Amino acid sequence: MSRESGTATAEATPIHAQVSNLRPRDLLSKEDCLEMFRQVYLARYFDVRLIKEKKRGRLKGTLYSSHNQEAILVGALFGLKPTDWISPIHRDMPAFFLKDLRGDWNRPDRIGMSIEEVCAQVWGRVDSPGRARDNWSHIGSRSKKIIHSTSMLAGTIPVAAGLMYADRLNGGDAVCITFNGEGSTAQGIFHEAINYAAVHKLPVVTVVENNQWAYGTPFELGCATPDVADRAKGFGIPGLIADGQDVFDVYDKVMMAVEHARSGKGPSIVECKTFRAYGHGDHDDDRANKYRPQEEIIAGRARDPIGVCRQTLLDLGYISAAEATTYHAEGKNASEATNEDFPPEVVDYLNAGIEFALQSPLPAAEEGAMWVFKENN
Repeated sequence: MSRESGTATAEATPIHAQVSNLRPRDLLSKEDCLEMFRQVYLARYFDVRLIKEKKRGRLKGTLYSSHNQEAILVGALFGLKPTDWISPIHRDMPAFFLKDLRGDWNRPDRIGMSIEEVCAQVWGRVDSPGRARDNWSHIGSRSKKIIHSTSMLAGTIPVAAGLMYADRLNGGDAVCITFNGEGSTAQGIFHEAINYAAVHKLPVVTVVENNQWAYGTPFELGCATPDVADRAKGFGIPGLIADGQDVFDVYDKVMMAVEHARSGKGPSIVECKTFRAYGHGDHDDDRANKYRPQEEIIAGRARDPIGVCRQTLLDLGYISAAEATTYHAEGKNASEATNEDFPPEVVDYLNAGIEFALQSPLPAAEEGAMWVFKENN
């Protein structure tokens, strides 16, 4: 395995893009890089704002924080075609509205969910994709190219493989990115599905969000190898390692895997090393502070994705030293962060979604059996 190249893969199946000194990020424009920075802020603000709303008593249900993992979502999604598929999990709620977000965030032809739809889902309102059957991520959309999220992590990989098999039979060129926690890689369904995708060279990219804890189980008790990406060797496919705190490194590694898949060479595993800022869900926050040493939490959150991205933009000369002193949300918990820590357009965008959700009615009680039994019409 080469740490410098970020790969852990069988020699027979290299990702050919890596022989070039030109990284995928080198093809991004200044505007692209600044947009990625805005989206990292947006993903963080979504998390911060929902935690605040819950504490204010305006929101019920469990929250699964993506705090400290925003670079994975933005970096993985930014380079996709609108017609590519994604398969988010519970910690990826921003992915539903980050998909195809480039350009005007409010354009009606986006192939991704609107912020209004996602907020209505969180608030359990009638205008949500799930029509109040869940307040979190158990949603999807065929038209938006989003596989419905389930609680069975890795269980959507065979769905992704089936979709991509059908897409290729129909002459398509779509790629599907699945997101999974590192704990799910110990399940049989993970190995069966990726083996199937590898045998048939299906364009499925499995992004593993290795946040070091599978609920309360530490990484070393769920994986015998030092890197999840090592598992790729058993399937004869590429395994890449990305710095999950660096949105541009995630973009590089995922785009290498996407182009590898789109060219007909098959699937890849991209392991993004990160750290879960809070508990498994907000119901686990207090317990997580006990089963995880405080020094581990401090070290795991030391490199905040917002700060890492800002420094890269400074180094590139895309923002000035003066601009770099504004909007410092990094290193702050939800209770510490304020609206002034985020760009105004980010705050306004989410405000619109929340206000829409609060104005949306609850579904009628008569809907309780909808989608449970087959209707004659």
